[in-house]
Amino acid sequence: MNKLQIVILAAGQGTRMKSDLPKILHLLGGRPVLHYVLDLAHQMKPQEIVLVVGPALQDIQTSFRHKTIVQYPAQGTGDAVKQASPHIKAEGYILILFGDTPLIQKHTLERMMDLVQDRSDMALVLLGMRPEDKQNYARLLLNESGELEEVIEDKDLNSSERTISLCNSGVMLVKGDLLNSLLSALTPNNAAHEYYLTDLVKIARQKGYACGYVEGDAAEFIGINTRQDLAAAEAFLQKRWREQAMTEGVTLLDPPTTYFSYDTKISHDVRIHPCVTLGPGVEISKGAEILSFCQLSETYVGSYAVVGPFAHLRGGVHLNEKVEIGNFVEVKKSTFGSSSKAKHLSYIGDSNIGSQTNIGAGTITCNYDGFNKFNTRIGDGVFIGSNSSLVAPLSIGDYAIIGAGSVVTKDVESHALAFARSNQSTLKDGADRFRKKREKEKDS
Repeated sequence: MNKLQIVILAAGQGTRMKSDLPKILHLLGGRPVLHYVLDLAHQMKPQEIVLVVGPALQDIQTSFRHKTIVQYPAQGTGDAVKQASPHIKAEGYILILFGDTPLIQKHTLERMMDLVQDRSDMALVLLGMRPEDKQNYARLLLNESGELEEVIEDKDLNSSERTISLCNSGVMLVKGDLLNSLLSALTPNNAAHEYYLTDLVKIARQKGYACGYVEGDAAEFIGINTRQDLAAAEAFLQKRWREQAMTEGVTLLDPPTTYFSYDTKISHDVRIHPCVTLGPGVEISKGAEILSFCQLSETYVGSYAVVGPFAHLRGGVHLNEKVEIGNFVEVKKSTFGSSSKAKHLSYIGDSNIGSQTNIGAGTITCNYDGFNKFNTRIGDGVFIGSNSSLVAPLSIGDYAIIGAGSVVTKDVESHALAFARSNQSTLKDGADRFRKKREKEKDS
């Protein structure tokens, strides 16, 4: 739609969340609730986006383009749009969204726009829904022609009006050249003594304009006001993402126990076993397999790589094709070349590992001295023996071998064999003498 502008209302305090963090900044699928609404707004390609917040968020910074306006004191949704109106033009259409309603999809908003394309007399359109629990929702009253006549807030409903199943989602599309005149007619004559945005419907009808509605799926309009709402929205998003992944060729062995993030990217023929959590910044290429009880974030998994079980990858990990990361291995900010392996009980941090290198069980990179982080470089074809400690900064050349149990503090050249361990001492019958001594001490 040409000349679309968007106002996002996000000044609610969210007291029912019982949190020091504003409700729109709580994480949902790995990013703040508000960011879903800002992302949706940008998908609509508007001329302008105005975000209306309360004083606690006046300095909010996001990665999205928008103007930020502070509403104080909070006097209702109608007042919030009034605060935004000087920053939008009286042309085209104004789409009003809510910062705590993150699940709406683009095609739902496009249906609203389709309704007004050929109706010059249509002043505004609301998004309606039919939730199972209608408590706290305003109701949409229709006239004999099936058009929207009035919206009545839940606090102001009489007994007969409470039986109406069609509820207001809050999303509204208003003609830009009518918005200011409609807003100027708002009054706080209601149970909450606030300026209700929904009163614009009655005002527009009194001025002789038509008002319409589009009905959407109630699940899209879950508002985040409580921890229960946040959990319900998370469950809805996860189900949506799981279905999408399987449709695109991903095998989920136990879908309800696989958790994605908003930006998860998974190619076809990937197999994900039960109890896997994919945090933000994860991309998994074709044919890879993620075994049970793994947690990944900021990680790229190459084609036909295998991760897990019980692996933790985080903070900028890049696994090339056919890499194997095994059980109880943690990898942080490191790169593995193709066909390299770390199969058991290791910590690899701040490292660059070449191709066809084997990291033995119990190996750790000692990358932190209490003040700074240091890098470890391991070349191609290297064999690191079990229970080795690699003290960074350190470089191990191609095809080198590190003996098991070594503490390596100096660079190792290519093709070299390095080992660093104390000499072993063996006392004949020493174990028997030790036991007798301890038993005697215990008896005394």
